[in-house]
Amino acid sequence: MKSAIAAPLERIEDRILLVRGHKVLLDTDLAALYGVTTKRLNEQVKRNRKRFPDDFVFRLNAVETRALDRSQIATGSLKHRDPRYAPYAFTEHGTIMAAMVLNSSRATEVSVYVVRAFVHLRDILASHKDLARRLETHERKLASHDQAIAGLVETIRTLMAPAEPKRRPIGFVRPEQRKRS
Repeated sequence: MKSAIAAPLERIEDRILLVRGHKVLLDTDLAALYGVTTKRLNEQVKRNRKRFPDDFVFRLNAVETRALDRSQIATGSLKHRDPRYAPYAFTEHGTIMAAMVLNSSRATEVSVYVVRAFVHLRDILASHKDLARRLETHERKLASHDQAIAGLVETIRTLMAPAEPKRRPIGFVRPEQRKRS
C-alpha cells in the first residue's frame, strides 16, 4: 500500500550523504521528510539526548559544513541555515529514533521509506564490492593467460621465421669436410 505523502525512494536516496564513513541525512532534509521544522526536530534531539548516542546523530564540524556548503548536493539544505549552528547528521538508526520522538503519523510513515532508502543504498554498495572482487579475480586470471599467450605467440614467430639456408663454401671442399658440415 503506497501513501500519497510518502516520499519516493530516489528522492530520499539523493539526500543521503557520506560523512565520516557513515551514510547520513542532514537535519534539514530529515525534518522536511518528516513534515516538521528543523528547529522542532533539533529540539526533540536535545530533549531526548539519551536516545541519540553519537552513532545515531552527530553535529558536523566547521570543515564538514564548509565542504557541504560548496558541494552541489547540499546547497539547498544549508542555504537558509543560521551559520552559527552546524547541522546534525542522522545515521539510519538516528532517523528511526527521530521518527519515534517526533511521534507524528507522517514521521512514522515516512521513516519506513527512509529505512528502505538506506537499505537499498547498502545493497547497491555490497553489489558493487562483489562486482569489483569478481573483476579483480578475472583480471588476475587474464594476466596469467596473457603471459601464456604471449609465450605461445613468440614460439610461433620463431618457428615461422625462415631458417637460414645452408651456404655452400666457396672453393674446393674435400669429401671428409662435407661430412662434418
